[in-house]
Amino acid sequence: MKKGFTLIELMVVVVIIGILAAVAVPKLFGMIAKSKASEVGPAAGTYVKLQQAYFAEQNKFGGWSMIGYTAPGSGETTNFYYGENFDHNTTTDNASGVGWAADNKVVLNDCGKGSGVTANNATGVTDANWKITVSANTATGNGDVNFTSVVKTTGCKALTPTFENIGK
Repeated sequence: MKKGFTLIELMVVVVIIGILAAVAVPKLFGMIAKSKASEVGPAAGTYVKLQQAYFAEQNKFGGWSMIGYTAPGSGETTNFYYGENFDHNTTTDNASGVGWAADNKVVLNDCGKGSGVTANNATGVTDANWKITVSANTATGNGDVNFTSVVKTTGCKALTPTFENIGK
């Protein structure tokens, strides 16, 4: 009696492994992209909380330095650039503007590489993939701040599905 596997048995195993790989590899890349994008939400949430506290005390918006905010990696991480539209060291009396923005430095699945925020350049924050616009809520008159969180594309939105709820 011969011991071992037949060629058919080996081919069946190879086919099964191929099918599993075809399903698992795209899922793996999707999970990697989501994990890279996971730094955006907490960074934006921290900014919103600090801006709310600063506005409640000063009744005006502050740049990142004024409110005590430091972006991850001081504005640049492995995968993202962070920027603001306000001057870091000044306050602005209730002027609306993009207070926080992030752009990915690399393509993340269907979320194309950002072109708005680059290293040490915040001039393109209005075109960033992720941004938060700050404005005073003049309707209530009680020092409230409105935050509008926007994700530029559906590919980026898929990576951070709850981003648009930040500041609400």
